[in-house]
Amino acid sequence: MTPRCGPRSAGAAAALVLLAGCTSQPAPRRDPAPPVGRLQLVAFDSCDEALAGLRAAAKASVSEIEEVVPADAARPGTRDDRRAVGAPAAGAAAPGYSGTNTHEPGADEPDLIKTDGRRIVTVGSGTLRVIDPATRRVTGELDLAQGAGDPYRFGAANLLLHGDRALVLMGGATGVTPVLPRPAGSRPAPGEPGGPRLLLVDLTGKPTLVGTYRIDAALLDARQSGATVRVVVRSALRLDVPDDDRATPGKRAEAERRAIDQAPIDAWLPGYQVSSGGRTTNGRVGCERLSRPATYSGRSVVTLLSFDLGATTLGDGDPVSVAADGETVYSNGERLYLANDPGWWGRRPFGAVGPGQPDGGPAGEPATEIYQFDVAGAGRPRYVTSAQVPGHLINQYALSEWDGHLRVATTSDETGGDAAATSSAVYVLRAAGGRLTETGRVTGLGRGERIYAVRFLGATGYVVTFRQTDPLYTLDLRDPAAPRLVGELKVNGYSAYLHPAAEGRLIGIGQEADARGRTQGTQVSLFDVRDPAKPARLAQYHVPGDHSEAEHDPHAFLYWPADRLLVVPVSGMTTFAGRPGSAKPAAVEPAARVLRVDDRGFTEVGVIDHAEGVTGTGGPGGGGIRRSLVVDGVLWTLSAAGLKATSVAGMRTLSWLAMT
Repeated sequence: MTPRCGPRSAGAAAALVLLAGCTSQPAPRRDPAPPVGRLQLVAFDSCDEALAGLRAAAKASVSEIEEVVPADAARPGTRDDRRAVGAPAAGAAAPGYSGTNTHEPGADEPDLIKTDGRRIVTVGSGTLRVIDPATRRVTGELDLAQGAGDPYRFGAANLLLHGDRALVLMGGATGVTPVLPRPAGSRPAPGEPGGPRLLLVDLTGKPTLVGTYRIDAALLDARQSGATVRVVVRSALRLDVPDDDRATPGKRAEAERRAIDQAPIDAWLPGYQVSSGGRTTNGRVGCERLSRPATYSGRSVVTLLSFDLGATTLGDGDPVSVAADGETVYSNGERLYLANDPGWWGRRPFGAVGPGQPDGGPAGEPATEIYQFDVAGAGRPRYVTSAQVPGHLINQYALSEWDGHLRVATTSDETGGDAAATSSAVYVLRAAGGRLTETGRVTGLGRGERIYAVRFLGATGYVVTFRQTDPLYTLDLRDPAAPRLVGELKVNGYSAYLHPAAEGRLIGIGQEADARGRTQGTQVSLFDVRDPAKPARLAQYHVPGDHSEAEHDPHAFLYWPADRLLVVPVSGMTTFAGRPGSAKPAAVEPAARVLRVDDRGFTEVGVIDHAEGVTGTGGPGGGGIRRSLVVDGVLWTLSAAGLKATSVAGMRTLSWLAMT
């Protein structure tokens, strides 16, 4: 008897029509109602059906045009903001200490450093460290790498914290590796997943490794609500294709199709390995956990894993998989959205229901597919519905759920490359009755420009587009059926990240630019948005020639409301020569600018550098400040070289803890 792959998930989703019309006026025209699309996620009836469907889809997506996409390349028409995962966790941190700067207060995000007020935990260069903020001493260290030659030692690493447990995510790039055929013999051996390594660490007393989980996939992102962590990974189709440099693209495509015809179901489903208490268990995601949308490339599988940080072991992650691509993760703690821009892998027309089958849009128009999952509680994620919208996202901040509606901001390029034809829009969708349907939209934002920053705050939306100047658009989203563009402000430069400050104030961080759009260094702006129809910039703080990690990773941004303190790390040609009270010679040294924010603007109250981590040549030797946090009146700044404690009152250095 052929095994069945679980119950079907019912429900179709709405696909939205193309962007129509474009205007920069406060009242853009409304477009006609969109047709209903056919995005639907269902389980396969059997493993045989799953294999046949995956093979057919993968063969249809084989290209005879030779194209190599670098793993770190940015999507056409966007900033490389795949790492951007955060904004303020308003209300998420207890009084007395700051938490990770996250998008939503109900969904914590992995980062280099965490604190619960009792301890500070950092991870870097393969080592986890625990610091007591009261005594300002390192109280524990744990080497997480397996020997000096372990490639995970210097790979990307982040962590999540709950009670006396930390979950470390190592070796997972926060991006997606393009799906390319692998040479014969390159597939990892069974039971030896080559992807990220998840480590559960007990922080009671001396840090101790409790369990390890590895999976043959790329880490996309993770979210935590209470003790439950949802980890999203993407696995590529693994093929044994002969490596023949002399073959024509057509011959290589033919060889790839033959390899697909011979590939077993295991070529698509990721394997995993769980180690705990001296025992190691190997497994593979089963086809009964796999579902599919109506349209899929057959080249990758996205898997949602669930872990309980309060449990004694990590377990198998209780995987749920979808035959889909994905790169952007957004969650508010109750629902998790996975978004995929097919234009990143190969342009597919908006509304297409299969490879090369247009249904309501011109070929070349990029579209973003969105999958919604119910992640409330500690159980297995449950698929709810899906949809497709025109255009592409810049990062997770382009998504926001509020009052039962999902707001989505996208940039569309109908010509496939002509910057003058780009424009942006905000769509409002409602999930009800197993469908994700559009209730309203605002189009025509920034013709000839693209989105650089988005922030949804309750019933108000803020969108920044840029090409030469920086229009800040304000949108009234109170009525989901009639969202409105109500205000616009044009200034030179742009904001790449927007953060709420005091009532009616918005902080933007990005780049100053001249009248021709050439960037001039980091700028911090304070906007007055009390009257959405008349946004105004009250103040600007400019660091010529510099840039800030906070421009593309909001985890590097700290705003501490208790003291109205803003900390912005900057790097570049910053010199400290001539600074009042500084005896240091001129040098290229990265630093963190500490500003106080009032109703009128910014006051610089200090500049923190990690000179202790600078090499003898005067150049940065790991001294670049990456993160900052506040615990009981002490500002902690983190670099690869160490951790510095500075008093908030007076900006006096209290201690330096070397991390090398």
